[in-house]
Amino acid sequence: MKLSVIIVNYNVEYFLEQCLNSVRAASKNLEIETFVVDNNSIDDSVAMVQEKFPEIQLIANKENTGFSKANNQAMRIAKGEYVLLLNPDTVVEEDTFSKCIEFLDSHEDAGGLGVEMLDGKGKFLPESKRGLPIPSVAFYKIFGLSSLFPRSKKFGKYHLGYLPQNETNEIEILSGAFMLMRKTVLDKIGLLDEDFFMYGEDIDLSYRIILGGYKNYYFPETRIIHYKGESTKKSSVNYVFVFYNAMVIFAKKHFSEKNAKTFSLLINLAIYLRASMAITTRFLQKLAFPLFDFCLVLTSMFGITIAYQHFSDKEFPLEIIAWALPTYSFVWVLAAFLSGAHDKPIKLVKPLIGAVAGTALILIIYGLLPKSVQFSRIIILLGTMGTAISLLFSRFILHLIGVKGYEIGNTGKKRFVIIGEKIEAERIHTLLEQTTKVGYKAILNVHNNNSDEYDGTLNQLADFIHINKIDEVIFCAKDISAQQIIEQMATIKSNREVDYKIAQPDSLFLIGSNSIHTSRDLYLLDLNNIDKPNNKRKKRILDFCSSLIFLCIFPFLLFIVKSPVKFLGNIFSTLAGKKTWVGYSKNSRIQQLPLIKKGVISLLDNVKTHSPEIEKKLNLIYAKDYALLTDFKTIWRNMKKLGN
Repeated sequence: MKLSVIIVNYNVEYFLEQCLNSVRAASKNLEIETFVVDNNSIDDSVAMVQEKFPEIQLIANKENTGFSKANNQAMRIAKGEYVLLLNPDTVVEEDTFSKCIEFLDSHEDAGGLGVEMLDGKGKFLPESKRGLPIPSVAFYKIFGLSSLFPRSKKFGKYHLGYLPQNETNEIEILSGAFMLMRKTVLDKIGLLDEDFFMYGEDIDLSYRIILGGYKNYYFPETRIIHYKGESTKKSSVNYVFVFYNAMVIFAKKHFSEKNAKTFSLLINLAIYLRASMAITTRFLQKLAFPLFDFCLVLTSMFGITIAYQHFSDKEFPLEIIAWALPTYSFVWVLAAFLSGAHDKPIKLVKPLIGAVAGTALILIIYGLLPKSVQFSRIIILLGTMGTAISLLFSRFILHLIGVKGYEIGNTGKKRFVIIGEKIEAERIHTLLEQTTKVGYKAILNVHNNNSDEYDGTLNQLADFIHINKIDEVIFCAKDISAQQIIEQMATIKSNREVDYKIAQPDSLFLIGSNSIHTSRDLYLLDLNNIDKPNNKRKKRILDFCSSLIFLCIFPFLLFIVKSPVKFLGNIFSTLAGKKTWVGYSKNSRIQQLPLIKKGVISLLDNVKTHSPEIEKKLNLIYAKDYALLTDFKTIWRNMKKLGN
């Protein structure tokens, strides 16, 4: 046996299927065995492998044992001369295995091998080649010097930016996404260290290969797609803690006590620095647009008040102005937000609705205030016009500077080009029309043969993207090879931000984006209603308001809810946004549906007869036909179960 391919999977059924399709194509005419170790997935990963890939050796764990233990399970029984650890969120080229094996056969000093990796947009992933994270390298990385001077031999050692991307070179650290190793070397140095649950184990094993007297190589003669781009992971606070704590384990294991303490100090500093940056960045991203609107509205209100006082010779007390104008501005912007004025794409009627709704709310509150603190109704009415103008002006500014998604006139419809044979391409087109707004569609011939049946050929793709302002390129995996797909993604340069997706044969999903956690990049038949910004916002408002009500009347609900203590915990979890009152059932195929918070109850609680088919159908209905009234009715009918 020449090669053993090992893939550890956890709840990424569709990515796994795509990966296995590419592995099957790359295994032709080679002596290869493939293992899938499933870490107790709750989607249909195991059933999918059994049904569609009977030749694969499947190990179905009954618990999530972690990345290291799961890989070790398969490595202990692997018979290949070489062992490849491969992530399920990857796509390999048809000649990836043969080229890598040929290189290792001719380089007896090679203990490990990594390849050039691209993300889901065709961009080079710098973790394709890495240096050992000694304290100085970690310091440069943590404090941004490696980003400022990526090609420096001193500051750029973390990602070895000074080494050419397209040249084979000796490196220190291999990526766990594609880690090809010689079996005799593993027998000598040992397998993955199971103290690492996730992250860091690839660094540890790579370093032990070097300590064992062998070399690690970066080999760019073949490429793979790796969807889990760094950009998506770094925004996660949980990732920051898990990744950097793994670095502490590595330091304690391999560095001297003095260096390990220095490294640990740096890592702990990095944890709090990166976690703070991640939280602050997320906060600012969500609040930037509303805050910009608030500043504009508040400025216009001060201008209106000053002008009114000047022309009417009427003075308002400063203490009333100081609280009234910011409060009114906040109410107007909040009403605009709830009206969908900050959603993409821009709809100019939404800010106007928000301005009117905000005015109505302000006048209601105004009528309840004592006469001594009431502000001028004329200022409020003038403020309505000022707010409307300010909100429209802010959107005009975003349109002028070209912020994606906020262009005036953008209907939200995407412009697609599909590459494949006519029959498969038309199937994908039908899927698109049922799941997303299609503004423009074209089909290119994969074989570069001019035909009246097609709008162009594959070699015209770059020009087609530019001329027709294409948003997404969809490759039909049934008709075009992985090598051709990766070549196009890597070489096409466009002044537009273009997304690439791959359509698997006979499936109702397309895979794209940088991340395996981005649900919007899985186009599933009629399932995106619950994922719309307006519905997500309504659902969050219902959760928040109902939780406050439950908290206020909690003493009365003690006699209704079965588990009052858990119910109280659910109230606080829902207020904090960690849970939602109504979600999918606990055994739902979570990877098939748009992601939402974990639900306390589900539509399954509305029925007496339970079965896997009923459960699956109810989850699909909930995602497809979501309505706020559905949540309200489900909560009302299942008050006793809110302590689940």
